[in-house]
Amino acid sequence: MKTLETELTPPFYATTWRWMTPVVSGAALGAIALAIPPVREIFQLEGLRWLHVFLFAFLGTGALTPLMVRIGHRWNLVDIPVDRKIHVHPTPRLGGLALYVGFIGSLLLNSIIPDWMVAILIAGSLLLIIGVIDDIRELPASLKLFGQLLAAGIVIASGKILTLFSPGPLGDMANIVLTLFWIVGITNAFNFFDGMDGLATGLAVLMAGFMGVVAFETDQAGLGWLAIAMIGAGLGFLPYNFRGTKPAVIFLGDGGSTFIGFTLACLAVKGNWADSSPIVSFSNPLLIFGVLIYDMVHITVERIITGKVTSVKEWLDYVGKDHLHHRLERALGSRQASIAMIFLFTICLGLAALALRHAGTMEAVLLLIQAGLIAGMITLLEISGRHR
Repeated sequence: MKTLETELTPPFYATTWRWMTPVVSGAALGAIALAIPPVREIFQLEGLRWLHVFLFAFLGTGALTPLMVRIGHRWNLVDIPVDRKIHVHPTPRLGGLALYVGFIGSLLLNSIIPDWMVAILIAGSLLLIIGVIDDIRELPASLKLFGQLLAAGIVIASGKILTLFSPGPLGDMANIVLTLFWIVGITNAFNFFDGMDGLATGLAVLMAGFMGVVAFETDQAGLGWLAIAMIGAGLGFLPYNFRGTKPAVIFLGDGGSTFIGFTLACLAVKGNWADSSPIVSFSNPLLIFGVLIYDMVHITVERIITGKVTSVKEWLDYVGKDHLHHRLERALGSRQASIAMIFLFTICLGLAALALRHAGTMEAVLLLIQAGLIAGMITLLEISGRHR
């Protein structure tokens, strides 16, 4: 007699578990070894604290992810394929929990959670919980938006605010509103990119990488360690989520994608991106997160123009295959090529962000124009795919 687990478990799950078992055993042993105080002290004495943060996040997430795969199938916490989704097997959606534990664990173990990070982690944990609940039992879009606004409010109340406008009653209010839009917008934009195997996790690794480079260049060690923890956790999760032409064995889920997007957005608010010019300081995160902003603006404008949405509620509830990765897949004829193109787009914008920090006014303008031209090339490619 078949059990519910047997009926919902795809054929590839049993064969996949054979290679996951030794991998998870090795990762678990490595994480346990790194947690031993004398081992941790060796890394610190040798000036390799960053490596310890990376390795524990990487191994911890790598060890816990197969456990989430097992729990997801056993408790039927899986994403069932439907017409609007591209996967064909019921797939667990608890990957965000493994990444979260690996990320937080590496920070706690190394005692590198500064005071300014506490509010971000509390608010991010709230969104993780809401997202996991949504993965188990779908929540209304309006309720999830309220949770995001509340989380952003917690961060803003703790003093993390963008400072693009001059101090004063109007300037302070404008900075608060801009910070709210930034955090909520990036959180949702990142969540939208969790639509193809490995895409959201890969973007998290790339964006955290560019933020980490800027952080260490500007002597923001705390911010740099947090970026390294995100890179390690993302790379620890990636082998289970991106397997080339084979299907993923687990997804981040809304819990994982909203936590990552929210955390990265808040780190961008906290970071000091340039001392010379507020325009350069504001443009740096715009370029690093450029692919998310590009897609968000594109789908919003197109949905309004085509009449697909006529109100904020309809926009929140709308679900469709019109995001950048879907459009590029139609143009290139391959999901892997679509993901590669988005990664290359992100790398180009990230490199421009790094160069922008050391550029004069004229060079900065040229770099921003170049970024716009790259986005234009992507748009032309999308139009070709749409006609096809």
